[in-house]
This record gives sequence, C-alpha cells and structure tokens, in this order.
Amino acid sequence: MVYSPGMATDLKKYIAEVPDFPKPGVTFKDLSPLLANPEAFTDAVTRISNWDRAKSAEAVVAPEARGFTWGAAVAMVLKVPFIPVRKPGKLPRKTVSATYALEYGTDTLQMHVDALVRGQKALIVDDVLATGGTAEAIARMVEEMGAVVNGLAFVVELNFLKGRDKVGKREVLSLVSY
Repeated sequence: MVYSPGMATDLKKYIAEVPDFPKPGVTFKDLSPLLANPEAFTDAVTRISNWDRAKSAEAVVAPEARGFTWGAAVAMVLKVPFIPVRKPGKLPRKTVSATYALEYGTDTLQMHVDALVRGQKALIVDDVLATGGTAEAIARMVEEMGAVVNGLAFVVELNFLKGRDKVGKREVLSLVSY
C-alpha cells in the first residue's frame, strides 16, 4: 500500500504489547513496529504536524531518547528547529533544569538556556504520555525561558495514569489511547 496524506492508519495495530515489562504487572507499549513501518510512521508524524500547523509552532522540543525520533521528524516536517531535552551532564553548554517526581524518587531533565527565546511558540513531542512528569517538567522549562507551550503531542496516551491532569490546561494531542 502506498501512503497518501489524509489516509488514517490504525496505529494500534503497529504497537506491540509486551506483558510484564519492565516489571511484573506492567504491559509495555512497544512502538518499534510502528517505527519499522514507513506508512504508519509517516502517518503518525503527519497527524502530529497537521495538528500543530494552525498553531504555528516555532520550535519542537522533545526528550531523549524515544522523543527524539518523533520530535525530530515533526520538526523536519514543520521546518522549525528541533530542541533536545536531555538527562543531566549530556548537554555541553549552560542549561536550565527541571526536576520531577517518579514513583520512587526524582529525575531531572535539562535544556540549553539559549535553545528558545522569549515568546517563541514550542510544541512538545514525545512517544508516550504516562504519568505526565516528563511532559510537565519540559513545559516548566519552556515557560521558565519565557517561551510559550504551543501544545503537547504524543503517539500514545495511557489514560489510566492520568498524565493529562499533570500538564494542566495545556492542549494535548494523543494519536492512540489506552
């Protein structure tokens, strides 16, 4: 089948469910088969890009590692800068940081302080919206820099973890929900 814009792919059939990974009781949503299918991957990136076109993002911000895949592709389609968000110690210049809560402990993310400018509209893109901690931390950094969160886009949302509650009133797009 040849992909053409406007074709809606059933993305769920390209997401493998892996029981008891990374620990017993968790069913991991593996997006590797979706990435391995050019039509499905193109469709997902196109849907996220089209959702943002009316909002006119001026940058795409995404966390390592899986977020890079989706964020870089969306930034390329939108023809805007891609801004990487990384774990501490991975970026070579001065950074801004945000710490967020995990189930047991905390984690920290960083972004270069000069990655965004005041008033710049940033679309946050990641593979999965789970508890919302990563997304909310990135949104805080974007806003701390004086930029505007244009929206948050995810391939998959795990509704039962209520991540949307964590990101507040910001606009959220999820292509697939569980």
